Amino acid sequence: MTDPVLELQGAIVARLMADPAVTSLVGDRVFDNVPAGAFYPYVSMGPSDALSDDVDCITGFDIAFQIDAWSDAVGFPEVRRVADAVRRALLASDLSLAENALVTFEHRQTRVMRDRNGLTSHAAITFTAFAEQP
Repeated sequence: MTDPVLELQGAIVARLMADPAVTSLVGDRVFDNVPAGAFYPYVSMGPSDALSDDVDCITGFDIAFQIDAWSDAVGFPEVRRVADAVRRALLASDLSLAENALVTFEHRQTRVMRDRNGLTSHAAITFTAFAEQP
């Protein structure tokens, strides 16, 4: 039995790596763990949490998932383009899970900010989902 969050992350990464709009901006730079010296722009998996929401005979999870976009280009335009491509790629497709049932998957918000170094732009794209585990 696969953890629903782990399976959802795998589906998200596969979808982003297959989306032409995303790959035209970041190439194959979609990371779980960002390697040292990674070139910008790129996308990385951020924090996630799963809150148990069991009912009768259903084992369910409310999942919050963050995906981060990063850019070192001047200003916010590039990171906003990457964030929008990520959002569109994930909402345009029906994400499906092999072992768990993905009941809902929705975009919650996108926050764009300057990183502490004053040079790097960062977008935090958050999604919510509900998954049922057999």
